[in-house]
Amino acid sequence: MKDMAQTSRLAAVTGASSGIGTAFARALAARGFDLILIARRQDRLDELARELAATHGTASEILTADLTLDADLARVEDRLRAASTLELLVNNAGFGVGGLFADSPIAGQDAMHRLHILATLRLTHAALQGMVARRSGAIINVASVAGFIVSPGALSYGATKNWINTFTEGLWLELRATGSPVRVQALCPGFTCSEFHDVAAMDRTKLAPPAWWCTAEAVVAESLAALERDRVFVIPGFRYRVLVALVTHLPRGLRRWLLVRFARRSGRLRAK
Repeated sequence: MKDMAQTSRLAAVTGASSGIGTAFARALAARGFDLILIARRQDRLDELARELAATHGTASEILTADLTLDADLARVEDRLRAASTLELLVNNAGFGVGGLFADSPIAGQDAMHRLHILATLRLTHAALQGMVARRSGAIINVASVAGFIVSPGALSYGATKNWINTFTEGLWLELRATGSPVRVQALCPGFTCSEFHDVAAMDRTKLAPPAWWCTAEAVVAESLAALERDRVFVIPGFRYRVLVALVTHLPRGLRRWLLVRFARRSGRLRAK
C-alpha cells in the first residue's frame, strides 16, 4: 500500500460504506486516486479499504463519523481543510424518511436536514477554500431527481435535495463568474439499487418497474464522465431526463394537481 502522505491524487467520499458511495470509491481508486473514506460503519470501511488496496494499490484513510453530529462533522471538516492535495470531494451521505410529515418523528426529519444540508454546506466550504486557492479540484454533491419534483410522502427528502441542487448551481455560477477552474456538480439519480430503500423500509417492487432502476456503478460512471465536461446537473438515465424535463416545464398548478392525484392513487397516502 502507498503512503498516504506521498499521494498526488486524493479524493474524499462520504457515505462510502455502501451504494453509490462505495461505487464512487471503487471507480476513483481505479482512476489512481487515494481515498479518505467517510461513513458511520467502520467495519464496512475497513473491508472496502482492504479491497481497494488489493485491487488497485490504493491507500485509504478511514474516518468513522456520523455527520449529523456536530463533533463528528467538525472533525471531518478539519481533515478536509488540512488536505492540501485534495482533488475531489463527493458529498454522498444521505437517507430518506417516508410518510406524511406531520406523522413522522421529528428526530428523523431533523437528522435528514442536518446530513443533506448542513453537512454538505460545511464540508463543501472546508474543501472549496483550498481548491479555489490551488485553482484545482472538484466537488460532486449527490442530490436526486426528487430535488426537481415535490412528492407527497417524501416532503423533507425532496426539499433537502432541492436545496442541494440550488446550492450547487449557485456555487457553479460563483466559480465561473470569478474565473475559477474548480468544478462542481449536482448528481441527480433516480431509483438506484442500493441499501437506501432497505434502510427506509421501502418495497422496491412498489416504487418503480425494473427498467427504471439504475445500478450504482452506472450512476457513478455517468457522473465522472460529465464532470470532465463541467456539467452542473447530471441526471443519469434517459427516462429520468425526459421525466424531469416534462415535469419541470408543466405549469405549477397542473403539476400540483397531477402529483396529488398520483400520490392518492399510488396507495402511499390516504385522501383526507
